[in-house]
Amino acid sequence: MNIVYVERLILFLPCNLYKTKPKHIKKEFYANGKLLISGEYAVLDGAKAIVLPTQCGQRMTVKNSRGSDLVWIAYDHEGNQWFKSNISLYDFSAINTTDEAVSKKIQKILKNAVRQNSEFLSKWNGFKVETYLDFPRSWGLGSSATVYKLVSDWSDINPLLLYFKIESGSGADVACAVAGTSITYVSNEEEINYTTVEFDPSFKDQLYFVHLNQKQDSSLGIMEYLKVVKQKKEFVSGVTQISEELIAAKDISTFSDLIDRHEDLVHHHTGFKKVKDERFSEYHGSIKSLGAWGGDFVMVTSDKSPEETLAYFNDKGYHTVLPYQEMILKS
Repeated sequence: MNIVYVERLILFLPCNLYKTKPKHIKKEFYANGKLLISGEYAVLDGAKAIVLPTQCGQRMTVKNSRGSDLVWIAYDHEGNQWFKSNISLYDFSAINTTDEAVSKKIQKILKNAVRQNSEFLSKWNGFKVETYLDFPRSWGLGSSATVYKLVSDWSDINPLLLYFKIESGSGADVACAVAGTSITYVSNEEEINYTTVEFDPSFKDQLYFVHLNQKQDSSLGIMEYLKVVKQKKEFVSGVTQISEELIAAKDISTFSDLIDRHEDLVHHHTGFKKVKDERFSEYHGSIKSLGAWGGDFVMVTSDKSPEETLAYFNDKGYHTVLPYQEMILKS
């Protein structure tokens, strides 16, 4: 992987606007969530993926505090605290925490951020860090990816480099959070490249996102994919072609055919069952899984009225049905 290329990309990102402000000023950072519209699984092996930023995301505030430890508190979209950890800035151990696994991930992120920027957290004072989600935690819009972006903004480092020091995913969700707009994303052994694109289909009023009432663990989905995937080169080539055609699609009929092809391709190369076959076999439009199959959101097309479309999914027990215009941040 050509890390130099990644570093060159990051030079075009906004610098940390807060680093010259007085220490008593509260620092605030924000990152949008994302949806992987095409390229799930295949993006891990170099396929071109389409990633769209969502209107909702995560905000982080940082304030100096007394003492020499870092207190991290996370709030959900309703303002309820769901996590807290008191982390030593001496060795990044957790003094106390409400969730050991989450705390270990934050400790690892902070430790690696310091390795990239030795001045980060070098002053002997404490911090109070608070994060606020705009969306329910079960939605899977990249709450972890936004943390990489937020901490990188705070520490003035490359978020993709930080991500790849810790994770084995594609990095597409982090890149989208960094770009703040629709992108195509490619990651292979030679390069990491994302390109901003204008993705604003004229038929967007016929697109909806439906939550499947469960949260999928992306890391488990990746592990399962790596066990079963067949003919990777053919898979990657097919997904890349579909991604390029999706961007160029001019009507809902073409778009629907393409997402059906994408579903068929993933099913063919992994054996994973298609969500439409499992849950919505009689649905009148097309349905595509987003991200790891088996959870989070699906994207659906519909030539029916919004009332009829919502009624179909509501009758089946799916009450989170969001029109494209309410979910996706306009490019």
